[in-house]
Amino acid sequence: MPVNLREYQRKACDAPYEYWAEKPKGNPLIVLPTGGGKSMVLGTICEEFISFEPTTRIIMATHVKELVAQNFAELLGIWPFAPAGIYSASLKRKELHHQITFGSIQSMFRVAERFGRIDVLMIDEAHLVPPDEAAMYGKFIKALRAVNPDMLILGLTATPYRLNSGMLTEGDDALFDDIIYEITIKELIDLGYLCPLVSKATQTVFDLKGVGRSGGDYKPGQLQAAVDKHPITEAAVKEVIAFATNNEKPRRSWLFFCSGVDHAMHVRDEVRRHGYSCEAIHGETDAGDRDRWIEEFKAGKITALTNANVLTTGFNAPRIDLLAMLRPTESTALYVQMVGRGTRCMGKDIHESIRNGKSDCLVLDFAGNVRKHGPVDQVKVRKPGKGGGEAPVKECPECHSLIFAGLRECPDCGHIFERDVEKNIKQTADAVPILSTSKPNWVKVNRRTFYRHDKPGGTPSVRVEYMCGFTVHKEWICPEHKGYARVRFEKWWKEHGGGDDAPFSINETLAAAGRKVLRETAEIMIRANGRHYEVIGRKLADAGQVLSQDNAATFVSVQPSRDEIVARNYELNGKPEEAAKIRAQAAAKPWANPMPAANSNVRPTMPGVSRPSVARASVMPGVAKPVAHLRKMAPWEEKTDDDVFEGTWGRRAADFDDDIPF
Repeated sequence: MPVNLREYQRKACDAPYEYWAEKPKGNPLIVLPTGGGKSMVLGTICEEFISFEPTTRIIMATHVKELVAQNFAELLGIWPFAPAGIYSASLKRKELHHQITFGSIQSMFRVAERFGRIDVLMIDEAHLVPPDEAAMYGKFIKALRAVNPDMLILGLTATPYRLNSGMLTEGDDALFDDIIYEITIKELIDLGYLCPLVSKATQTVFDLKGVGRSGGDYKPGQLQAAVDKHPITEAAVKEVIAFATNNEKPRRSWLFFCSGVDHAMHVRDEVRRHGYSCEAIHGETDAGDRDRWIEEFKAGKITALTNANVLTTGFNAPRIDLLAMLRPTESTALYVQMVGRGTRCMGKDIHESIRNGKSDCLVLDFAGNVRKHGPVDQVKVRKPGKGGGEAPVKECPECHSLIFAGLRECPDCGHIFERDVEKNIKQTADAVPILSTSKPNWVKVNRRTFYRHDKPGGTPSVRVEYMCGFTVHKEWICPEHKGYARVRFEKWWKEHGGGDDAPFSINETLAAAGRKVLRETAEIMIRANGRHYEVIGRKLADAGQVLSQDNAATFVSVQPSRDEIVARNYELNGKPEEAAKIRAQAAAKPWANPMPAANSNVRPTMPGVSRPSVARASVMPGVAKPVAHLRKMAPWEEKTDDDVFEGTWGRRAADFDDDIPF
């Protein structure tokens, strides 16, 4: 039967023949994301192998009965009269003598010799193949190659790395030699074949202190004990329901990933307590109940499913439009597999999916997995024996900045951390983007804070921090810069109610902020940019409104320079001479001089012109902004060689790299 393959699927089907023509002894690997159509590719390869060589015998091995049945059904859809059978105890079928056999490795590895000569072994979910030759796959392959030493091996997976660490093609014990074809989640989303993922900031926090690690991941018993606590479960479920029942975009099909069987049951009970249908699936679930609940969930008869280590692979439910990760993991592969459950479209492409009611999938990461592993389309894989790979982040206890865990000194306030930085890592769920690039989201602001930022040799600026739940988002405004950055600051100042007379110095800006001259920020629009978010829009509160709905301590605070903080600490510790020394050193720094004489934005005083609306405490006598100033060129073209800006607010990249947490 003719099959209309997508272009990337056709390339994946062609790749093995080209590879084996050059490396007949090699074991290649095809990488297709969840929802990319691995079953279609496998079925097409099976049909074409036998059309080329009618005597070819093939085994398609995997680890769960759902994948066995799914791959078998896909082949029959392509080739209705295919000479294929199933060998799986879970499916109650043990057929040995078909030309193509779809089987579960648990059922087949003990009876490998009974299959006779096999020409091609295909392995679905190849990331589950352990390097240990004494394991099931190792014994099975050894037995098959004892009959046919020239047997070809082809692997397919969405995650080409082991569950603990390392690429499947790396290491002396690697079964696979090369990745012969790969397409990413981001590419398939851009092509419209996968559903976009979006993420929201969450408030609930998991404390993983004391949870040990074994086999490349958290110890299951200790993990469940740390996470399965009623107040945490109650808070997380309330957040999920709040997001799911949002009038702007309600969610109809929820999938929870839990940290153990008891945890899955407790989450199920909490969801039911709020009046929503929910079932829990785990390894001990009766097979009949499991199949019935999954079918009802796929049909929309059950709103939510909770699961413990079951529905991470081989589970195909396109209706899922909300994923709640309540299961922290050290495994990059497991993280990607969990998130992949929400990428399927409800239809052949995103356009049909939108018509059917699913335009994206919301990921609520209570477990901090996105923070640990990165956006799902830019995960960083650790190499075996090479430590922790991409560093996690930690929160500075002094200024609450989020910085790399490997730093001993906070670049924002100078706080010195203990040597054992792992003790300071705080496991929190937050607003790290699930995709490295995604559509903007509005988030509520609980507090806005202004900080002075001094850069040796550079022009100082003001860092504006927005506290949104447990997450801090930052942007920079530049009153003392020239050119485009100054123009952007004037626009920012006017939008926030400061009027047309924007300050020309850092001190004036901070003083005005301290006097509540500016309107509060109610919400900010954030957009994913790599491993962090950038602020691209703001919703302001009404004039005079204080943002105190959820946080009575809402305020705008101003922090003095780092040198002044150090000096004050010396004074508090009875060392006034050290404080005086620090202040003298600060005064000698040319970049720390608040006087604006060298700033070309400041103009001499014009007769009859003043700026009474803005404090002038640090401005030189006779300095003020004129009513009008004729420019020789457009403001966005006004640059100097050393003022090259980039980013949302035109900040100089060299100035602020150490303030970006990711």
